[in-house]
Amino acid sequence: MTSASRTRSNSSQASLFGDASATPADTGAQPQTPPAADQPPPTLEAQFAALPPAWRAHLKPFIESDAYAPLCRFVDGERAAGKTVYPADVFRALRLTSPDEVKVVILGQDPYHGEDRGTPQAHGLAFSVAPNVRTPPSLRNIFKEIAASLGHEPPRHGCLDTWAKQGVLLLNTVLTVERDSAASHAKRGWEKCTDTLIHELAMRHDGLVFMLWGAHAQAKRALLGGKSHYVLEAPHPSPLSAHRGFLGCGHFASANDYLVKHGREPIDWRLPDEAQMLA
Repeated sequence: MTSASRTRSNSSQASLFGDASATPADTGAQPQTPPAADQPPPTLEAQFAALPPAWRAHLKPFIESDAYAPLCRFVDGERAAGKTVYPADVFRALRLTSPDEVKVVILGQDPYHGEDRGTPQAHGLAFSVAPNVRTPPSLRNIFKEIAASLGHEPPRHGCLDTWAKQGVLLLNTVLTVERDSAASHAKRGWEKCTDTLIHELAMRHDGLVFMLWGAHAQAKRALLGGKSHYVLEAPHPSPLSAHRGFLGCGHFASANDYLVKHGREPIDWRLPDEAQMLA
């Protein structure tokens, strides 16, 4: 399927978390009542099962692998042991953006592991934070780069749902983390899961933009299989490295130029004045 010939599918996804926008007829999964505040989220296996069918097809090699069950046991075991694991809605990025709608892939590493004034920062999208959470330093640098290259004023919040709804897949390579313990769920099986997803997405679709920031993300270039995608590389937007080439990279403008050249709608990198949780 070429980028010009893709048909847009309904982006409303069913969820175990009972989103008002979910449409079970589109996905084959039935929404359930959100868990009470004192109840744990659904098991990881249940969240895999509730994925939209198109994403489950992309992840089939992982789900059928020997790494799948140990990952589910680990994450669920950590929660059962009383540990707080972020985010509760593990696959929110995949519910907001269906495979056929993906235009741009931005890779992060693992979810935010902290809270801001009692609200978890992580909410299932790489680099994004939940509404009412102060914008973290790396995301502030992302906004600085957008402002410099496209002239958009930095937004007042860091919720990137509106990007996801336009086809920006904001994917961490590890999808869960223990509170206050960075990289605590690394090397537990998530890398095999997201490597499978990145590879299948790259091989099944054409003309995607991959933004690879920092050595960790750039190592994933090998997963693209030499397909015809537009790969943009720069240092990570962290304050430790942003001034070594992320600021001034022009990635957001370059991505839109590429999309327009290939007959696709560009991304509106502006955010609404107020944070909007769209799923």
